[in-house]
Amino acid sequence: MENGKIKSLQAGKPKHESFSNVDIFSAMDKQAQDHVKVTKSGIIGDGVGNEKFHGGPDRALCFYPFEHYSLWNERFSKKLDIPAFGENLTVAGMREETMFIGDIYQIGEVIVQINQGRIPCSTISHFNQEPKFLELVLKTSFTGYFARVLQEGTINKQNEIVLIDRLQEKISVHYAAEVILHKRDGLEGAMALLTLDPLAEDWKQRILKRVQAAKD
Repeated sequence: MENGKIKSLQAGKPKHESFSNVDIFSAMDKQAQDHVKVTKSGIIGDGVGNEKFHGGPDRALCFYPFEHYSLWNERFSKKLDIPAFGENLTVAGMREETMFIGDIYQIGEVIVQINQGRIPCSTISHFNQEPKFLELVLKTSFTGYFARVLQEGTINKQNEIVLIDRLQEKISVHYAAEVILHKRDGLEGAMALLTLDPLAEDWKQRILKRVQAAKD
């Protein structure tokens, strides 16, 4: 596989803003950066608005594929500004279908592990002033994804994203998101996700609850 490329690198602290006449405390409006310092908690100077559902070590860095922007630009007949999804890294050559749960990448000094897709909230609709945005993103499962940080350090926007280990090639980020969001392949899909040790704890718990409910 070819190395990924950083198209844009961004960070930002949450703040109160009004999107589409809705007041929201959010960190969606991140600012472009030339370089960032990354710890296991995330980027220094970055943050989330709702710590109950966002952030934490299993969601230290948020990625979104640059290739999807042309799809959304066409769908909404306008050019979306990056980062339309509040992502830290807008990346090329790293679509959800070609990324696998457990993949380990080096970006500059930083080593990360892809551990889950993203489950966006309605803020993306308000932020982009497109009421149907969340619905369509969930429908496609083109949600982007998260990584935990295995080695701290600095990322520069010109760094390549180099795959250094792929633990499995059966369950892509896109497939995992389809299982979580759309119950793809039913219990078989759910059980497949549970075989993945690197899967984020939140997603493991979601699947365990589904499996338990099916047994009751």
